[in-house]
Amino acid sequence: MHFNSIIVKDKKGREIVLRSAEESDAENLIQYLKATAAETPFLIREPDEITLSIEQEQAFITAKKDSENELLLIAEIGGRHIGNCSIMRIGGYRRYRHRCEAAIALYKEYCGLGIGKAMLETALESAKKMGYGQAELEVIADNKPAIALYEKLGFQIYGTFPDNMKYADGSCADAYWMMKKLGI
Repeated sequence: MHFNSIIVKDKKGREIVLRSAEESDAENLIQYLKATAAETPFLIREPDEITLSIEQEQAFITAKKDSENELLLIAEIGGRHIGNCSIMRIGGYRRYRHRCEAAIALYKEYCGLGIGKAMLETALESAKKMGYGQAELEVIADNKPAIALYEKLGFQIYGTFPDNMKYADGSCADAYWMMKKLGI
């Protein structure tokens, strides 16, 4: 889905541009994936597992842009990519058409400034326009700031995945399955 750019302000009063990802963003997105995976234990991949080529990332972006029911939203400050948020369908079956998955991440230095909230609100509004009736996500149970944000936006915890992730040191983390009705 193509999203027309908008400008929002963060808690510091800075202008944040929210826009659709473009194929020219591919290299920045790959670097972003690697950096954010290294900054937090709450994402699903280790940095060395991010092996996408620029061409593969460009194809992914093109697929999202060409889709009528998926979105890859980029956040920028001063032309610098600082995070992204996506809405993706859950399966292609008619019985699942009402469900979408939301995902969001920011560089650590931009967390807690209202940017994630603005991105997720924008993405969820787009999901409603795409005809989705509910948005779902997984979040690591120890990620208290993210859980607080999701609950503030109307998501509720509906289940726990024990030992959802296993880290290199052998420790595990549970995850919550959260869902929000979109009113359709």
